[in-house]
Amino acid sequence: MGWGLLGVGLLLALYTLIRHGLRRALPPLVCPVLHGRTAIVTGGSGGIGAATALELARGGARVVLAARSAPRGEATARRIRTETGNPNVWFMHLDLASLRSVRDFASAFLRQEPHLHLLINNAGVSAGGTTEDGFSLSFQVNHLGHFLLTQLLLERLQSSAPSRVVIVASSAHCAGRLRLNALGHPPPGMFSTFQDYCDSKLANVLHARELATRLQGTEVTCYAVHPGGCCGSDEKQYVYGGWAWAWWCITDTQRISLEIMTLQPRCEDVETAEGVALTVTGVAQVKIMTEKELLAVACEQFLGKNVQDVKNVVLQTLEGHLRSILGTLTVEQIYQDRDQFAKLVREVAAPDVGRMGIEILSFTIKDVYDKVDYLSSLGKTQTAAVRRDADIGVAEAERDAGIREAECKKEMLDVKFMADTKIAESKRAFELQKAAFSEEVNIKTAEAQLAYELQSAREQQKIRQEEIEIEVVQRKKQIDVEQKEILRVERELIATVKRPAEAEAYRIQQIAEGEKVKQILLAQAEAERIRKIGEAEAFVIETVGMAEAEGMRLKAEALQQYGEAAQLALVLDALPEIAAKVAAPLSRVDEIVILGGEKNNTTSEVNRLLAEIPASVRAVTGVDLTKIPLIQKVTGAQV
Repeated sequence: MGWGLLGVGLLLALYTLIRHGLRRALPPLVCPVLHGRTAIVTGGSGGIGAATALELARGGARVVLAARSAPRGEATARRIRTETGNPNVWFMHLDLASLRSVRDFASAFLRQEPHLHLLINNAGVSAGGTTEDGFSLSFQVNHLGHFLLTQLLLERLQSSAPSRVVIVASSAHCAGRLRLNALGHPPPGMFSTFQDYCDSKLANVLHARELATRLQGTEVTCYAVHPGGCCGSDEKQYVYGGWAWAWWCITDTQRISLEIMTLQPRCEDVETAEGVALTVTGVAQVKIMTEKELLAVACEQFLGKNVQDVKNVVLQTLEGHLRSILGTLTVEQIYQDRDQFAKLVREVAAPDVGRMGIEILSFTIKDVYDKVDYLSSLGKTQTAAVRRDADIGVAEAERDAGIREAECKKEMLDVKFMADTKIAESKRAFELQKAAFSEEVNIKTAEAQLAYELQSAREQQKIRQEEIEIEVVQRKKQIDVEQKEILRVERELIATVKRPAEAEAYRIQQIAEGEKVKQILLAQAEAERIRKIGEAEAFVIETVGMAEAEGMRLKAEALQQYGEAAQLALVLDALPEIAAKVAAPLSRVDEIVILGGEKNNTTSEVNRLLAEIPASVRAVTGVDLTKIPLIQKVTGAQV
C-alpha cells in the first residue's frame, strides 16, 4: 500500500516537472539590431518558423514568411506586425512539395527585393506520399526544395554579404542512410516514413557542411541547427463536431467556441462626405469558420481567449471599416439605401475578418441618427414633396373630371340640338305636306262633297279602323319607349351604386336617346296616320270621282235614251234649287210693291224673270232649256 502511494506520488511529481519544465517561460532573448536586413523564413506560418520570424521582426528586419497556406501566412504576418510594430513583415506563397512553386517564389522575390541577408530553411514534414515531381514528400520538402531555393538565391546572398544560410536539421540525422541508387525515394520496411525523414535530415547536415566549405571567403556563412525537443505546427490536430484521443499528462488540449456570436458595432458622431456627423448602429452575426486551414488560423490567434475577447477583436475591425465607409458616403446614400450600405460594409470587412478565420454571416444597419436633425429635415423635405405631388395629382384629377364633365354636357347638348333639329325638320315637312294635302283636299272637296256624303258612314268606319290601327301602333311604340325608360331607370340605379360619377352622364345620355327615339317614333306614327288619312281621302276622292263619272255617264246615257223626258226630269230636279235661289232674297222681304203706271210693265217684269230661268238652269245643270220643245211650248219661246 505504501509503495503504491509512493509510486503514484513519484509519477505526479515527474508529470509536474515535465509539464512545467517544457512550458515554463523562456528567459528574454537579447536580439541584435537588424534594421536594413532582409530575411526569408520558410514554414513561417507557425511553430519554430513563426517564433523565428517574430524575433527577427523585433530586431527590425524585413521578414518574408514563405509558407504554403495563404490564410495562415497572412494571419501570422498580421499578428507579428501587431506585436512588434514592424510593418515590414509580409507573406509570400511557397510550396516546397513543388519545384515549380520554388522557382516561381525565387523569381518573384528577386524581382521585388534587391537584398537578401538571411535565409532560414525551416520548413519540414514527417509524412508519407509522393510529390508531383516524383520524389517522396519528406525528402523533397525537407531537403530538395530547400536545396533548389538556396541555389536560386545564392547569388543575391553573395551580393548582399555579409549574409547567412541557416538549415534547421535534427538529431535524427544520426539514423539516416543515403542510398545513392534510390536517392529521394522512401526505403522499404515497416518504418519507411521515419527512415525517409531521418535520411532527409542527414541530407540537410551534409548540404550545410558542403555549402559552408564552398562559400568560404565570400562572407556567406552556412549553419545546420538542431532545435531540440519541440512540437511543430504540423503536429497539431484540430477536431470539430467530433472527438479525438488525448494523452493525459502529455497532450495539451484547448477549446474554442464555434457558436454564432452577435456583435453590435456602433460609430458615434462620424462625419460623412458632406461633413454631417452621424451615429450608426448595426447588428452582425459572426462565427469561426470550420474549414481546416481557416480553423487553424483562428486557433492560432484566439486559443486561450474567451468569447468576449474574440468579439472585441472582430467588433473593432467592423467598427473601423464602418467608420471609414461612412466618411465616403453622403447622408442620402446612407439613409435611403441601408441595405446597400450594409452590403458595402460586409464586403469590405469580410476579407480582413476572414484572415482571422472568422466568417460574417450577416450584417445589417440597425439605426442611423444625428444630433442636428439633418435626417428629420430630409424626411420633412421628402414629405413635403410627396404632399406637393399629391396636391398636384388631385388638382389634375379634378381638372380632368371637369373637362370630362364639360365634354359629356357638350355631347348631351349636341344630341339634344340634333334631336330638336330633326323634330323641327319633321314638323316643317309635316306642315308642308299637310298644307299640300290641305290644298289638294280643298280643291277636291267641292267636287267630292256629294259622293263623300253618300259614303260618309262607310268611309268614317274605315277611317276609324285605320285610326285604331294607328293608335295601336302608337301604343306599341309608347310601350317600347316605356320599356326603354324602365331599362334606363334600372341601369341608372345600378350606375348610381357602382359608378356615381359616370351615372349622371349615362342617365342624361339615355334620357336624350329616349327622347330622341320617342320623338322619332311619334313623328313616324304621325306620318303614318297622315299617310293613312291621305290614303283614305284619296280613296274617297277616287270613289267620289268614279261615282260622279258614273253619274255623268248614266246621265249621258239617259239623255241619249230618253231624250226630252230626261232633260225635263233634270230641269224639274233643278227647279227646286233654282226656286230656292230665286226665293232666297225674297225670303228676307216682308212686302213686295210693284210700282208702275202701266199694267203691261208688271207683266213684262215677270216675263223678264221667266226668261232668265233657262240661263240659270243651264248654269246649274248644263241643260239648255231653250232647246227643249216642251219648255218652248210652256214659255212660248221661239226655237
